[in-house]
Amino acid sequence: MTARPLPGAPAAEALLAETAARAARLPNPPHLVMVRLGEDPASVSYVRGKDRKAREVGLSSTVHALPETTSQAELLDLIARLNADDAVNGILVQLPLPAHVSEQAVLHAIDPRKDVDGFHPLNVGELWAGRPALRPCTPAGILYLLDHYGLAIAGQRAVVVGRSHIVGRPLAALLLERDATVTIAHSRTRDLGAVTREADLLLVAVGRAHLITPEMVKPGATVIDVGINRVPGEGGGKAHLTGDVHPDVAEVAGALTPVPGGVGPMTIAQLLANTASAAEMQASRLLSR
Repeated sequence: MTARPLPGAPAAEALLAETAARAARLPNPPHLVMVRLGEDPASVSYVRGKDRKAREVGLSSTVHALPETTSQAELLDLIARLNADDAVNGILVQLPLPAHVSEQAVLHAIDPRKDVDGFHPLNVGELWAGRPALRPCTPAGILYLLDHYGLAIAGQRAVVVGRSHIVGRPLAALLLERDATVTIAHSRTRDLGAVTREADLLLVAVGRAHLITPEMVKPGATVIDVGINRVPGEGGGKAHLTGDVHPDVAEVAGALTPVPGGVGPMTIAQLLANTASAAEMQASRLLSR
């Protein structure tokens, strides 16, 4: 058996096209504001990519590039001003933050209606309560990817390996919302392979290269690899990116996302879809005043 590949790019392009159409129907382009502290190369690259893609699909995008020495009080003051600005639909503060700034304080300060990352506690609570709210980007993007490729969710036995607040836990909630039977496992689960072998739908987000090996996968299962790990090449060769799932799993699984190029493109696409959703909700609220 050779697993069906599930590249993220086609699904992301479909989601971006939907987002562009939604944005065009609004009175004004949805406005995303991104805030970055410092010049960390990865953060600079991520924000630049999000800014470029937002403009490509007809969104308005503003980037606040602040010095790494910006105080927490100064950052919270900026967020308060963005919260109060009706022209701003979505706010994203790029993580990680410098050590002197509390991530929790910053994420809690963002207006839940503009929280396009879906990390505010009120949005997390609405997710687990099964009520409409902005959803975390990577988990929501994964469900869109599954739908794009016509892969079943309802009735499936799903195992999520990973319990982070960014991916694992919200992903489990979204799968429950779609009528999957869900188990949350993690790197310390006893006899992890016995748990993962039960999965029709195996989703792995731990950050440990090749944690999942072929004997841990049910033949024919759909496997979603969220992990991105930089590992050295053989014999000290050039480092490369690999996932949490061993490449040989392709010989057992029915479908498998590649790394890189699988889940990654879905995260930015879903961020922009969330921005359009926030703009739609805010426009509806303004009309009802």
